[in-house]
Parts: sequence; C-alpha cells; structure tokens
Amino acid sequence: MILKSKEELVLMRESARLVSKTLGMLASEIKPGAHPIKLDQMAEEFIRDHKGSPGFLNMYGFPNTLNWSPNEQVVHGIPGDTPLQEGDVISVDCGVLMNEFYGDHAYTFEVGEVDEKVKKLLQITRESLYVGISHFKVNNRVGDVGQAIQKYCEDAGYGVVRELVGHGLGKKLHESPEMPNYGKRGWGKKFQEGLAVAIEPMINMGTHRVVQLKDGWSIVTADKMPSAHFEHNVAIVDGVPKLLSTFDYVHEALGISTNEEDPYRW
Repeated sequence: MILKSKEELVLMRESARLVSKTLGMLASEIKPGAHPIKLDQMAEEFIRDHKGSPGFLNMYGFPNTLNWSPNEQVVHGIPGDTPLQEGDVISVDCGVLMNEFYGDHAYTFEVGEVDEKVKKLLQITRESLYVGISHFKVNNRVGDVGQAIQKYCEDAGYGVVRELVGHGLGKKLHESPEMPNYGKRGWGKKFQEGLAVAIEPMINMGTHRVVQLKDGWSIVTADKMPSAHFEHNVAIVDGVPKLLSTFDYVHEALGISTNEEDPYRW
C-alpha cells in the first residue's frame, strides 16, 4: 500500500481528469453507426494532444487505448470495426499516464434507446459506486467497501462479479490493495490517509459468473446477459473520500443533471 502526499494526489487528479475529459469527448460520439476502432483512435489522439499517454496501450500486450466492452462483455473488450447498434450498452474503460501517475476510470454508455431493464442495471451499478465510495475512509477496511456494493446490488437482484476487482492506483496502474466488490465488514486492509484507489463495480443482470473469450482479453457473462461497469479514482484526504475523477464531462455531453458527486468533490 503506497500512500501519497497531497501534492502527489493533485498530480493524480490531473491524470484522472484527463481520463474524465476523454470519456466526455467520446460521450457525444457514442451513437448508432459509430465504429469503435475509430473512437479508440480519437481517444488516443485526444490524450496525446493533452500531454498524456494512453495508459492501457501495450500494457500487458493490450493493443488499444480503450477497453471497449459491449452488452454481455464485462471488461477488457477490444475495440473493433462492427458499428454500434441501437439498444447497445458499452462499458468504456480508459487509462492515462501523465505526471508519472495513472488515471483509470470507466463509464457504461447507452446507445440510442435502451431497454428499461438494462437502464435499471446501469442505474443501480452507478449508484453502488457511490455507496462503496462512502465507506472508503480512514480506519475502515477493504471489506467495508466491498460488502456495501455487494449488498446494494444483490438486494436489487443482480450478480456481483468476483473474479475482477478494483485496485490501488499511483505510479503503477495496479497497486495494493485489491478492492473487491464483495466481502465482509471488518475484513481486509485498513485504509489510511493518502491512499488512492480505483473503485469499480462490475455488475451483471443475471449470474455473477464470467468467462474469457478466445481473444485472451474479453470477459463476458456466463449467461450472455448484459453487464454494467462504472469506475472512479478516489483518495482519502483529511480522513474522508475525495474524487480524483469525475463524470461531469460525460454528463454535460449527455445532458444529465445529478448531484451524486457533490459529497466527494475535492
């Protein structure tokens, strides 16, 4: 567990906000007929134009700037050339390396008109992110966050992915501690001042079970039902959770008004 000074967290916030701006730029481009690989290229150019480097490109051999995961894909999907279709939902996960620190967060987008049951899945998943963030504070533990997310989503009837988790964040994309979206209160490492993490509920409409496709990257639900994924970068500042990332740019592009980030702004 690598703790950061406030000065380092300011640099991390700049990295995370470049991811936020990239997702905001993409928000208005994600519509029926758009080609994922072209949006991936736009994201890479946008990041480089703003003095960052794509954080995922070539990491562990990943070939693209964005993790692009439609419908039943949970995470780690590869952008292709198949156009988006009305009713799709797309998890877009983006990373940036800037100021020697990583930013890494995700948003699940609706493409055109989406089925109401799928909309509800996205809503509960996004809400569960903030439920988890509210428990990320000094002297709480990893299990407190995971249990809060798990209960919120399972009470709504959804499956909580076990095999994939959030993580610490800093000069490496993946640092300690791992941040599962399930667990028991009082379990795991204790949170300390200056800890920065990526909290990222990955929630399925049906079973929590997942499988990996033959491409070696894409993770899909075992029952082929839709999945949703929302991710924020959060740090403990003066004992409480403060957001390094924001969905403000996405919501501005989509015309969404919400105050869900207000308690955690820094």
